[in-house]
Amino acid sequence: MSIYERELREILGGNKEVIERVCKSLSEEEREKYHRILHRPFITIRAAGSLGIADIVAIRGDISFIVEIKVRKEEEILFSHEGGRMQRKAEEMRERCSASGVLPIFAYRLKGKRGDAWRIFTLEMNNVEGVGRKLHRIIPKLEKSRGGNYIMRWERGMKLADFIALIA
Repeated sequence: MSIYERELREILGGNKEVIERVCKSLSEEEREKYHRILHRPFITIRAAGSLGIADIVAIRGDISFIVEIKVRKEEEILFSHEGGRMQRKAEEMRERCSASGVLPIFAYRLKGKRGDAWRIFTLEMNNVEGVGRKLHRIIPKLEKSRGGNYIMRWERGMKLADFIALIA
């Protein structure tokens, strides 16, 4: 597990030490949003080995979602690279989440970025259920290239602080 996977897992799980460390370079408003998760944390489970389509499963009484984590120095990820493996994995994630009504989340961490370095995305799909449906309408969707491959542009994502404010 990478340090970034662990960081997000601990943030969503309400680990106060990790949240305090991450909040050092945030604005007062962002800090307040991050602290909300302390009152309504998730059970977070590393899923990479078991599901194969996500890195983390986040579970709470009112909502559950799966998270695929991407970390780069570049501000754009083209899913057609790496022989199309990322594209196939995203399509599988969309199909399985659509069949089960679960909200799929992509978390993009920009290396070396001060402030809120995380951005949140989801996939365009139908059948998201419960609270996830409301979130799905608000969270930015992954874009698609002319060739139909997903593109994740960091600057177009939702700040993790804003995502936490929605779910906490």
